[in-house]
Amino acid sequence: MSAIAHHAPTIERGERRAHLVLLPTGRDAVQAARAARSGRTARAAGLTNPPLRLTRLGRLVVTLIVATAVALLGVGLAGQLATASSAPRPVTVVSGDTLSQIAARELPGLPISDAVIEIQLANGLSTSQIHAGQTLLVPTP
Repeated sequence: MSAIAHHAPTIERGERRAHLVLLPTGRDAVQAARAARSGRTARAAGLTNPPLRLTRLGRLVVTLIVATAVALLGVGLAGQLATASSAPRPVTVVSGDTLSQIAARELPGLPISDAVIEIQLANGLSTSQIHAGQTLLVPTP
């Protein structure tokens, strides 16, 4: 058995342990110490931090953040307006037209089979049968 196991620390009831006290540093250290001794708060002693000031660099950063947010918002709104304005346009079928011809003429960027399907979906057609004088809605690509 070791000697440490036999030795129990003895603390008298009247003794108090020392507490760590933080001391302020800098230009207000003396005033803070006086305020602490007199029982006043830091606010009453006039030791509150001065109001923050925005420096030249800070103003530049805030301006860039706001400008970026406005630009992103503008791009998002422009994209929504562009998709909202792309409404289907009406096309009147003339004698001899087929759905494939109209699809090739009105939607040249799509393969003909895909363009025919787009026109059928936009008009609720279940077949490729159309007749002269019929008005078809052609979706914008």
